Amino acid sequence: MGSTTQEVRARSRPSPPALPCAVQLQVTAFSAGIDAINRRRDGTVNRCLYSVADRFLRVRANPRPDSSGVRSADFAVDGSRGLWARVFSPAGTAAWARPSLPVVVYFHGGGFALFSAAQCYFDRLCRRLCRGIGAVVVSVEYRLAPEHPYPAAYDDAMDTLLFIDANGVAGLDEGVSVDLSSCFLAGESAGGNIIHHVANRWAAAASTSSSVRLAVAGLLSVQPYFGGEERTESELRLDGVAPIVNLRRSDFWWKAFLPAGATRDHPAAHVTDENAELAATFPPALVVVGGFDTLQDWQRRYADVLRRKGKQVQVVEFPEGIHAFYLFPQLAASAKIIEDMRAFVECNRASSSTPESSAQ
Repeated sequence: MGSTTQEVRARSRPSPPALPCAVQLQVTAFSAGIDAINRRRDGTVNRCLYSVADRFLRVRANPRPDSSGVRSADFAVDGSRGLWARVFSPAGTAAWARPSLPVVVYFHGGGFALFSAAQCYFDRLCRRLCRGIGAVVVSVEYRLAPEHPYPAAYDDAMDTLLFIDANGVAGLDEGVSVDLSSCFLAGESAGGNIIHHVANRWAAAASTSSSVRLAVAGLLSVQPYFGGEERTESELRLDGVAPIVNLRRSDFWWKAFLPAGATRDHPAAHVTDENAELAATFPPALVVVGGFDTLQDWQRRYADVLRRKGKQVQVVEFPEGIHAFYLFPQLAASAKIIEDMRAFVECNRASSSTPESSAQ
């Protein structure tokens, strides 16, 4: 006989992860804020309350380089729908700037319904990615559910890649150039979901066009957000123990994002051997899994699907990692993951590259 839900919950139920005090306070505030904003019976997000939190978390782009030599600027992709991006790049005088930098196009997490490229956690992260990987990072402000459900986030991501392909990367210092043949897509949680689906779209479209300059060389998928109607062992065991993502919040986000009437077995959420029709040039993927993330079973299954489809995939496990752990530089694993990303980018960059001139 199979185990009951109660038996799985009770079996080897771990203690909550030990976190530094500063991180624990932030995680607790995150969780309380998410519940206050999400907990509406009609399935909508309390945008009034969200806007208050957003004002406290939002930071402006800064063209002046920070202490590590990273500067930032915003550029519009499609103003009619509020689609824009923030680019993080080395100042032209930065000692670590080098010719023909790879590009990392980054998508933040938040269950498709929350957060922004302008908020301080993601702004700080993208600065660290820029310096740590040695790349120009483009952080995309995509539209949020439930006001803009599936496939809005995927469409925004695809259109941002088309914009970069046609126009280059805006906002770079003179003398800083990028290599569009070495473009990597990065994202955590919902952002990890987005980059999977958009990489597949891009690979399929690029294979039929000879004029495309931008080539997706790899995916940096950090704790990607996948799911299904099934309750996995890690979801049951860690529900109520692991911070940030629990079953109730996850179910809310999927309902907000997926088409009306769809279940969590929709192909956007539930990537399987049967529904994952991957393009021949689907890129290599780095998949990061945290041991205190309720979604870890789905993430490992996703990596297994890629392997069975004949795609290159590297899985990196962080046994003590909570969901979104790499947003917190106080955690040692946060630095290690950026080292792993840098190695992956270096390994998968195009072997020969032609610098693209800066677009101002």
